[in-house]
Amino acid sequence: MAGRFRRRGVLGRAVKTIAVGILGLGTVGSGVVRLLQDNGAMIDARLGAHLEVRRIARRRPTAPTPVTVDPALLTADPMEVIRDPAIQVVVELIGGTDEARRYALEALKAGKHLVTANKALLAVHGLEIYRAAAERGLDLGFEAAVCGGIPIIRVLRDGLVANRIRSLLGIINGTANYILTRMTEQGRPFAEVLAEAQAKGYAETDPTLDVGGHDAAHKLQILASIAYNTFIDLAQVPVEGIAGIDPSDIRYARELGYVVKLLAIAKAADGELEVRVSPTLLPEDHLLASVRGVYNGVYLVGDAAGPQMFYGRGAGQMPTASAVVSDIVEIAANILAKRPSRRATFSPPGDRGELALKPLEEIRTRYYLRVMVADKPGVLSKVSGVLGAHNVSIASVIQKTRHEQEAVPIVMMTHEAREGDLRAALAGIDRLDVVSAPSICLRVEEP
Repeated sequence: MAGRFRRRGVLGRAVKTIAVGILGLGTVGSGVVRLLQDNGAMIDARLGAHLEVRRIARRRPTAPTPVTVDPALLTADPMEVIRDPAIQVVVELIGGTDEARRYALEALKAGKHLVTANKALLAVHGLEIYRAAAERGLDLGFEAAVCGGIPIIRVLRDGLVANRIRSLLGIINGTANYILTRMTEQGRPFAEVLAEAQAKGYAETDPTLDVGGHDAAHKLQILASIAYNTFIDLAQVPVEGIAGIDPSDIRYARELGYVVKLLAIAKAADGELEVRVSPTLLPEDHLLASVRGVYNGVYLVGDAAGPQMFYGRGAGQMPTASAVVSDIVEIAANILAKRPSRRATFSPPGDRGELALKPLEEIRTRYYLRVMVADKPGVLSKVSGVLGAHNVSIASVIQKTRHEQEAVPIVMMTHEAREGDLRAALAGIDRLDVVSAPSICLRVEEP
């Protein structure tokens, strides 16, 4: 669909208008409108065309708006936006998965290019949406779905296109990272810091999606699908959250030279792909170890480019709006140049040789263990005996001060071991009569 001529640029040439429709005027939607208002002249000059917000759908169009908007642009019906023949780009910002899927597919069916910030939509229904866009030769932008203002999608899709991605490690949930940062720096328990995060607006009233690791899994599914040219089933991504992290484990990890972070991990080796989310020990000198508070960080290793680190605000109104507008501008540039849509972000399963997902029990890594035991002679030999029987060897041990008639912790770091063997060993350890509580196990990620 060709852009309409609207006004003249600085050289006197007619400037085309690219019409945009927005579904949702919440936090991100109002940020997009504000950014186009505040920086519109600069954006238009860089694009060589005018971006015009032509229609906006919101649930209550007569309610006060969070940003100044001409009331004539507002409607309660998203289909009015989608059916408008002048609109070339539809921006989906309503959230959720069911309604968002419906309107995303309707927009593509109507021949509109699509921009979304909806990570859950893409993680659950992405394959259907990617294919619908590809079949119609339409652009699909979703930079804002992962890591807010960090342009990590473009990095994977364009900047490192010549690389095989060996590994991707990400701190990609600001809520979890804020909680772990405060627990580390202040020694406070999880529940107390979570309540503080909720009071400050960093955590939702129901924080399960964030602290349970599921938000990070949605984002990892998107990143790994792009990085490894396949579509990863979200249900096959193992996920562990941070609710069970005790301040004592953070303290012991620091004694050993590590910090605890909720990591999203993807690695490719020997024809297999390892994808998982879990609280993990990172060496204190790793670049990701310095990512504090609500910030995000992604550490990539390409076979040609080597290690790369990307850092910034992973959420928030304006960082996310910035990513949305960058997609709108890229799509508008394609429209103006009459270029075909950007290449497929990945090949659907079966189109190329896929990496098989490695079962969690087959991964190999080092482990941190904390075992609570009775203060009796020979306890350590019993624990180490069970580990040895399952092919798990101990690299180092911290045995804390004895307290009469109290359980004492034995803190161990293992050498690299197979996950299935380690889990079998822990089950055996927890059955010992000298063990007083379920053992704690955290994976270790080395450079």
